[in-house]
Amino acid sequence: MFFKVLRDIAKPQWFNIISTLKKSTGLSVAELSESLGMSYMGIKQHCVELHKRGYLDTWRRPKAIGRPEKAYRLTNKAEPLFVELGAEFVLGLLKNVDKTYGASAAEKLLFGYFHEIGAKYQKRVKGETLYDKAVSFSKIRDLEGCLSSCEIDSEGLMKITEYHSPYRSISSEYPMIYRMEEQMIAKVLGANVSRNEEEASGLLKCEFNIN
Repeated sequence: MFFKVLRDIAKPQWFNIISTLKKSTGLSVAELSESLGMSYMGIKQHCVELHKRGYLDTWRRPKAIGRPEKAYRLTNKAEPLFVELGAEFVLGLLKNVDKTYGASAAEKLLFGYFHEIGAKYQKRVKGETLYDKAVSFSKIRDLEGCLSSCEIDSEGLMKITEYHSPYRSISSEYPMIYRMEEQMIAKVLGANVSRNEEEASGLLKCEFNIN
């Protein structure tokens, strides 16, 4: 919901630049200009302003031929723009549950959480085919701030790609949360799902491969 409100009230150019950079490991002004269909100078001015405000940083990216080029990427200051589950509060709650009710209590609590949200997704997901359901699910997740999309790749494999995880901060203490998320998605879609993750320059890319 916060992500949707932000889209409504923020400068659309800034929102589009931040959203596009979130889905990458960094882009040059020329690449942003081509991706967003905006002028080179317009993109440059917005990036310079976002850099001044601390939302972007720059580095010299090597090129196959010629001098390294200047590229922009998001800083940690941009993280609050993307939904988290109140990580500090949730971690404190889970640890206290473990202390009070035993070592497996937090895992049981998380299992119950994913069972509940999975049931809610099942009511909202529409479509007759698996692909239709996957597209519907990814649209819901995108509105929730996960920067989600669904596609079939060149090898004919279906996958949902997400560039933000609301469980990222929690996963360091409770890594099983990603396995539970994977199982929840599999149940919602009625298919086998495997999760792969890539991380570069502090940016996250999750792929849910669907069979």
